[in-house]
Amino acid sequence: MWSSVIARRAARNFLDEPGSDVGEVVAAMGGAHAQVMSAGLQSVALRLKGGTVAGVTSALWDDRTLVKTWGPRGTVHLLPTRDLGLWTAALSALPHKSPMTPGKTDQIVAALSSAVRDAADGLTVDELGAEVVKRAGSWAGDLVMPAFQTMWPRWRQIVGTPATQGVLCFGPPRGRKVTYTSPPAFTPWEPSAALQEVVRRYLWSYGPATPAEITRWLAVPPAFLRSVLPLEIVDDPLPDSRASGVRLLPYFDAYVVASHPREVVFPGRAFTRALNRGQAGNFPVLLVDGLAAGVWHQRRAGRRVHLTVEPVEPLSRHRLAALDDEVARLGQALDLRPTLEIGVVSVGPHA
Repeated sequence: MWSSVIARRAARNFLDEPGSDVGEVVAAMGGAHAQVMSAGLQSVALRLKGGTVAGVTSALWDDRTLVKTWGPRGTVHLLPTRDLGLWTAALSALPHKSPMTPGKTDQIVAALSSAVRDAADGLTVDELGAEVVKRAGSWAGDLVMPAFQTMWPRWRQIVGTPATQGVLCFGPPRGRKVTYTSPPAFTPWEPSAALQEVVRRYLWSYGPATPAEITRWLAVPPAFLRSVLPLEIVDDPLPDSRASGVRLLPYFDAYVVASHPREVVFPGRAFTRALNRGQAGNFPVLLVDGLAAGVWHQRRAGRRVHLTVEPVEPLSRHRLAALDDEVARLGQALDLRPTLEIGVVSVGPHA
């Protein structure tokens, strides 16, 4: 059974045959994790026919067919703009606690919303903070939030939470600085219907899955999911086939983060080598026939990118040839000249 499940997941994640529509590809992924932005762009580009990081970047900042915002688990994702109403509603339906009273939360949300609406070119975090304090009051700027060995102002406590879903998103970077802007226009969904649809889509891409695996993907208590999602999922028959091919998945690729059981997706020595204490995504993964088969690392130097690939088991001549093709494909996506070394990856997780 599991070989057929993996074949279906790989096909639905565009890891078998690449797609042509960037929104369709990112929707099938359940969003592309973009906490490491370069990895998120690569995740999408490598699923598109002739895809490039530059093309995905253009879809994000120029065409706005993608939006960079907060997605599952409160982490930064690339989501299809056409699904923004779905995701904002679904995430607002999840249980959450605000560190502020409802009245204070509403004041900051209103200040954030008006600030980014009034700024045609987006606002840096410092600019946004100044606007929030001006509109909500000095209390919003009190340094109360521990973060990265410093203290952040009060208003940042709710950024990225369901309270701000649909109010602001990320804008194009200004040099090395992050900016925030208003999201593209969208039609909101009813929250409970949206949450059921998001879970249905997760199961379409990554099922079958247990309730515990779904709650882990959403980062919600299991009891909550059972109370609001009386789903009956009817899916297509499993294919009578096996996944094939060699892929290089970057950090936090949606396929490895969302796929369970871990011992199936990360068989044998891959379980200890490609996972970090059981957590997926901290290492870029060598994928062989839909399963984790090692790790890899890239190092850029000028117009070149050097790849070190560490399989957990020796690769056959056929798979080495497929790896060469994948390395060339990655080089094309990055617009860099790639070189390949089969050897030990010496850097640690999330390096």
